[in-house]
Amino acid sequence: MYHYTETGLHNVWLANGYREIDTAYGKAVSIEDADGLHLAIGRAIAHKSRLTEREFRFLRKELDLSQHRAADLLGTTEQTVALWERRGKIPKTADRMFRAIYLETIDGNVKLKELIERIADLDRRDDDKMIFEDTDAGWLPKAA
Repeated sequence: MYHYTETGLHNVWLANGYREIDTAYGKAVSIEDADGLHLAIGRAIAHKSRLTEREFRFLRKELDLSQHRAADLLGTTEQTVALWERRGKIPKTADRMFRAIYLETIDGNVKLKELIERIADLDRRDDDKMIFEDTDAGWLPKAA
């Protein structure tokens, strides 16, 4: 069996689906269908009860999110995400939300992620000027 540590996870072993090859620099390992393997690992992680710091980082990277963007999605700061990835102790709500975002994204139903991104975008624009006008139908946002 091959101990697959390249993901940053220390508990992943491959029973097959890989081959060792000799290179000028020594032995190397070639993984068959690495994308499929990463999806299987991510899905298994996302179905666990709690994420470790390494698992959180793995899912974030698989979603191609920076710490800053992950923080936006979860309503926290980049420093907090960095701390979670160093020490763990991810709050339950952030843990559950992040696992849900991952599963929705890999299953091709990105509505949840899009909704959260829209909310995060709205949060960033909280200083935008809001103009309302009194109309026959009552107070309404003024058309731009």
